[in-house]
Amino acid sequence: MFVREWRVIRHVGSRLEVLVSNDVDLFAAVRTGDAASVARMVEQEPALLQTRNEQGVSAVLMACYMGRKEIRDLLIDRGAILQLHEAAAAGNLSRVKELVEGKTDLAKSYSPDGFPVMALAAAFGHEDVVRYLHGAGADVNAVATNGTGYTALTGAVASSHASLAKWLAENGADVNYRYAKGHSPLLEAAANGKLEIVKMLVTHGADVQMRTEGGKNALNFAQERGHKELADYLLGLGLTP
Repeated sequence: MFVREWRVIRHVGSRLEVLVSNDVDLFAAVRTGDAASVARMVEQEPALLQTRNEQGVSAVLMACYMGRKEIRDLLIDRGAILQLHEAAAAGNLSRVKELVEGKTDLAKSYSPDGFPVMALAAAFGHEDVVRYLHGAGADVNAVATNGTGYTALTGAVASSHASLAKWLAENGADVNYRYAKGHSPLLEAAANGKLEIVKMLVTHGADVQMRTEGGKNALNFAQERGHKELADYLLGLGLTP
């Protein structure tokens, strides 16, 4: 396991005290949602607010990934300095603008763990950030470089952000994009039982006949997972198992 040790020196009266902490403890507390421990650790060692794990992921970004909004906000309130990918994931539009204005190439940048910043904003449903980054030149179809194949649209669909997925489809997102063993936005929406998103994707040209590398189509997913209304809709389009 990767362990990085921080040593923070502070004055205590007439002497110096060295505080030692492992940042793995901070990330463990973030993962488990232990806000009290996170607060205590960053109070004792403010340097932990800027620490990153071996993938380059900060505690703020980890909190976003784990759905720990309380901890995300706590870390920001305590003074965590957000980089662009963190601001995008956290939905901090003012910070995103501060970093991108005058440096529009940053709108096309990636997080240290390989996600396009626009895709991060989309995955967490921050439509205002997505729109801003798109206007600043971000590629709506930029693909993650970490093997996930994620794009802004796949992130929005996987997280069931219907209105954002619709906006992306209307603004050039590839509704027939294939990733992860033949998966697609349509197949993801079908597997999750999201009829509204499936209908939207079909309206924007998604191929209902597509199958994964394992041979499953949208109807297979809908039936296997008990999404009857969605299955009926797909049957009405003439889809067969």
